Amino acid sequence: MSNVVRILGFDTMSCGCVVGRYRDVASTREVVYVEEKGAACDQHGHRRNHTLQAARARGRVVGLSGGLTARAS
Repeated sequence: MSNVVRILGFDTMSCGCVVGRYRDVASTREVVYVEEKGAACDQHGHRRNHTLQAARARGRVVGLSGGLTARAS
């Protein structure tokens, strides 16, 4: 069974990984998903097509204020 999610945007982490931020519509929980692993990233927990803990990922994001470098329309 899958959940319906709403995309919030994409972030680039300081290690070079690109993550997508999604909100689970049913529970309003935020999910951070590794879309692409950075070429120089040495973090074993950053695996393509896997989730990260939102609170940990938020502190390592590089980009515009608020953390989102691109917003979904």
